[in-house]
Parts: sequence; structure tokens; C-alpha cells
Amino acid sequence: MRMRKPPLPPIAPARPHVSEIHGDRRTDPYHWLRGKEDPEVLDYLAAENDYTRAMMKPSEPFQRALYREMVARIRETDMGVPYREGEWFYYSRTTRGRQYATYCRRRGSMKAREEVILDLNRLAKGQCYLGLGALDVSPDGRRLAFSTDLSGFREYTLRVKDLANDDVLALEVERARSVAWSTDSTTLFYVTEDDAKRANRVWRHRIGSSIHDLVFEETDARFSVGVDLSRSLGYVFITSHSATASEVRFVPADRPDAAPVVLVPRRAEHEYYADHHGDSLYIVTNDRGRNFRLVKAPIAACDETRWVEIVPHREDTMLEGVDVFARHLVLHERRDGFPRFTVMNIADGDRHEIAFPEPAYSAFAGANAEFDTDLFRFAYESFVTPDSVYDYDMAARERTLLKRFEVLGGYDPAKYRTDLTYATAPDGTRIPVSLVYREDRRRRGPRPMLLSGYGAYGYPEMVTFSSVRLSLLDRGVTFALAHVRGGGEMGKRWHDEGRMMAKRNTFSDFIACAEHLIAEKRTAPDRLVVEGGSAGGLLMGVIANMRPELFRAVVSEVPFVDVVNTMLDDTLPLTTGEYEEWGNPKEPEAYRYMVSYSPYDNVTAQAYPAMLVETSLNDSQVMYWEPAKYVAKLRATKTDDNPLLLRINMEAGHGGASGRYDYLREIAFTYAFVLGVVGITA
Repeated sequence: MRMRKPPLPPIAPARPHVSEIHGDRRTDPYHWLRGKEDPEVLDYLAAENDYTRAMMKPSEPFQRALYREMVARIRETDMGVPYREGEWFYYSRTTRGRQYATYCRRRGSMKAREEVILDLNRLAKGQCYLGLGALDVSPDGRRLAFSTDLSGFREYTLRVKDLANDDVLALEVERARSVAWSTDSTTLFYVTEDDAKRANRVWRHRIGSSIHDLVFEETDARFSVGVDLSRSLGYVFITSHSATASEVRFVPADRPDAAPVVLVPRRAEHEYYADHHGDSLYIVTNDRGRNFRLVKAPIAACDETRWVEIVPHREDTMLEGVDVFARHLVLHERRDGFPRFTVMNIADGDRHEIAFPEPAYSAFAGANAEFDTDLFRFAYESFVTPDSVYDYDMAARERTLLKRFEVLGGYDPAKYRTDLTYATAPDGTRIPVSLVYREDRRRRGPRPMLLSGYGAYGYPEMVTFSSVRLSLLDRGVTFALAHVRGGGEMGKRWHDEGRMMAKRNTFSDFIACAEHLIAEKRTAPDRLVVEGGSAGGLLMGVIANMRPELFRAVVSEVPFVDVVNTMLDDTLPLTTGEYEEWGNPKEPEAYRYMVSYSPYDNVTAQAYPAMLVETSLNDSQVMYWEPAKYVAKLRATKTDDNPLLLRINMEAGHGGASGRYDYLREIAFTYAFVLGVVGITA
């Protein structure tokens, strides 16, 4: 049988674009790919998709098989756990064959008649993409403020629906972000964004009027602004925040026309966030240390001289936030890399921690709309425990499992094992690595492994359950998470040691994790696939340049790979606000540091691993041209014959496909690539 000759990859012509900064002459050969409306650019992207399809065509039966088994594990017609807000029980449900959720409610009890408040499937009819932004019912239950995006560019249009008669009002606000209602449900606060997609203006609109009052405008380009109604329904908080500082204003929710009051004027490196209880505010602040402390202040005189400490700053514990209820506080903490909930009785200060059964896990606050309640809802999961929703009685200290989302097909958690191991970074720091694998699929010697990393913005990598991941585990692949610096696993210190002029720690940490897993014989270079998305895609680009021989393949999803050119362009979304994460390349020292690691700037003539690079045409966070330029430069420079595939979703944004079935097809495609490069094709 004659083998079919593989297709030739598309070649992007080099058209040098020359610029100069800090005495450095910069030449960008693929700058022209920024022309999103240019027919030549669109033709080139289409050619890349055609090439990727042709290269992956032999795996199409495998892709279909993976997709079918992923769908077979989920209950396609299912319902979320209802939560109470006022007189209503709210929930979402899915229906077999439909891409999106339907949001519903019942009055008084779950035995009452169902009312559909928003059916995303109806809104998505005739659309290739649908993203949901705001979904906020007014306190009286009469109106719904909701926003949708039809492109993936995170450009949301805000509307208001009268739930009594199912009519959508004439109100229509473009580029809307967060929303908050007044106590009497007559006034809506909302935020709009500027041309750089920075949330910068807060508006006030009385339903039924034609007037939209500008309440506050954030003029500092490093800061974005959001609005939120406190759980107590007492105050609307307007919070401006950058990567390292914040400023809170508040308006009485029963007097929405009042002028906002500044809690504490902003200052460099001071982050604080507020919530309401009675005649006081509870404030989470980093004024005494990077890991935050909790203070209380009277609303009538809430300047810093009146702050009373409730929970001190601790070097070993990050205070991530607080939920305020009528009789209790729930402290959201992170210690030893994992989340904790500490419940505090407001009356006597008594505290206790909610215990969790596994050493590695994730826990999140659930829907907690009610203020006057002793129940705290949270979700718990791990690599082997599916998403589980609990109500915790804070007074009785008892939990009730409301639902554990079912994995169809006979899933048995006892077949899977989780481990936690530690790599040593070049500077001696211990880097945690979480792993999961199927015990009865263990082979002698190193195993195929998918190692994932992120390491940015202080976001911790979460140990969560994934039913689609079983398609890897059941084929003998180990999945691992590298908890590298730049993330938030170990508090603010962990973030600080992987950002700005310490960013290279993120990359050396990940390489140390890979070397450690190989040294432990858990995997080997010819069996190790690595993946990361967005800032994690930056990580993938750097380590592929630094240590290409260490990996069999790299999967980069919406990768931030053209760091210097993007951060020099302050007209792009996110750029200015992220100077405090990456640095400002208009400063010579920051520029030189970025140039030292930026993947696009450091592609060299060497052999690279097999690569799958995935992006979306309408991505507003990492523009499509970054991965497109990166792949073009790799093709023109690398010395190997390993596959280099670029896949562009022409109808989505940063998160890929919006429909749940379309999303699973994308995962099946990626998994077929991952499994194929390590020799697993069925």
C-alpha cells in the first residue's frame, strides 16, 4: 500500500516591519498578519486550517470515538442545584441535543410551576457563538438584567427583561460589563468599557426613563472598575482595581441617587475590598502584609484610623476574600497550596474550619444569595471526586451533600490515584506538582504524561475533576499540574516571585518540574506532552525555545507569545493594565528583560517538539495574530520535520467554542493530537 504524501504547509511571506526602541532595531517579518479584514490574511488563516485538517485527517475516526465517549459520560438532560433568593428558587438546566443552558425559577418551592427566565438556546438561534455575561435578577424578582456576546470578542450588550410578561425592554447598552440593582429594584447601575476594552465608566439608569447618569469615570488606564450589590442589599460598591492597588466607593442601595463615598483613597501597592454588615463594613486589606488581613470599621467613620483588626496578616495563609452573612463570616483562605473555609461567628468571634477529606482538592463558594441564613453553599471536587455541591450549616457545623454530578458509564473513583510531589527550582524553591492516573493502567517504566502549567496573575492552578480527562487516564496517560510561581498557590509571595522582573522563575520552575518527573521515571522526554493556554501559552513558547529536547509535543492554546510587540502597543485590550504583571517595555530595563524570554523574539534554528497551536479569530485577550505570527516564524526557522499545526476557530474568542457539544469536539481534536504523538491511536 502506498502512503499518501503529506500536504505541504502554508508559507507566510516575510514582509519586514521595522521599528526602533531604546536603540534596538526591531524587525517583525509577519506584522502584516495583523490585518484582520485583509482578504490575504483570511486566505492564509484558511490555508492553515486546511493544512491542519489534512494532517489530522487520519485521526478523524479516533476524534469521533473520543467525542462519543465524552458525551456518553455526561447526563445531557440535567439540572443544577436550586438556590433561594427572596421568594424564588433559581436553577439552570440542560436538555439533550441543545448547546446551551436554560435558566429557570419556581416560586416558593420546587413543586411550583417552572418559569423560564432566559433560554440561551433561543438567543443563540442562527448564531455561531453565544457568550453570557451578566445575569442578575432585581431584588423584587420582577426584572432580569442580562448581557450577551455574539462574537467571542467579549463585547456584551446589556438588556433588561420584564419577568412578569416576558418582554425585553427597549433598553440596550453596548459594551456593558458588571451590573447592580438598587434595593427597590427601580435603578440599575452598570459599567461600560472603552475602546481598549477597559471597564471605565459607571452609569445609573432608572428603569423606564431615558436618562443615563454618569456616576463615576475611572481615568487611570491601569485601573478597571466594577459594581456589586452587597448580599445585605444595603450598599452598591464601586471598586476600581489594578494589578496591585484598589479603591472602593459605596452608595446606599436604598438611595441610589446619592453621590458615591470613597472608603480609602487609592495609594500605590494598597489593595482592599469591602462588604457590608449592619452599621459596619468588613474590609480585606493588604496594608500590613501581602497576604491580607480582615478589619472592621463603622460606615459613618470608616477611615483607616477607625479600623479594628478581626483577623491578622499571616505569612503562611492567604486571605483571598470573605463572605458576609447576618450571623457569620466565611473566610476564603489558602494555605499549603489549597483553599480553606474558616467560619466565624460574628457575635462571639468563635471560629472553625470546614474539613475536607482529600489532601489535594478544590473548593469554591456556591450560590449564596441570602443574607439572613445559617447555610453556606460550596462546591468541592478533586482529581477523582466529581463536582459536589454542599450546604453547610454554620451554626450546627453540619454539611449536607445536595448533588454530586454524575459521571455515566460506570465511573469508579477507586481506580484512580492522585499524588503530590515536589520539584526543586534552580534557586532551591520547592515547586508542587499534582498528578492523577489510573492505577490499573500502570505500565512498567515511564508513562505517557500531559503536564499542564500557567503561572500568572496570582491565579492558582486548581485541582479539579474533568470527565473528559478520563479519555486520557483510561488510556494510561498521567495528567499533572505544575504549580509554578507566578500563580497564587502559596499566596502573594508565589505571585510576586513569578512576575515583572522575576518572570523567568515561572519558566525555570516548569522545566524543573519536567526534569523531576523524568528523574522519578514517571515519564520520559519521548512520552511527555506539555500544554498551557493564554499566559500558560507564553510558558509553552518559552520552554519550547529553552529546552525543546525535553518534550515530545507542545499544545499552546490562545498563547501570549508576542510579548514585546503586544506590550508596546497600548491601543490593544489589556496592555496598559498589565504593566504591573509583565512590566512596561517603554522602560529600558523592562524591555531588555522581556526580549530575553519573549517566545516570538527567541525562535531559533533548532529542532522543536511537535506542536499544536490553537487560537480564535475574535479573541480580545490574545489577538489571533500572535499565534499566527509565531507559527509562521517557527515554520521559516526550525530545523526539524515534526508536525507544526495551527488551528483557528473563525467564530469564537478566548475561550473557544461556546456550545457544550462544540466544546467537546474541540477537546476531542486536541486529545487525538496528544494521544497520537505518544503512539496511542485508539
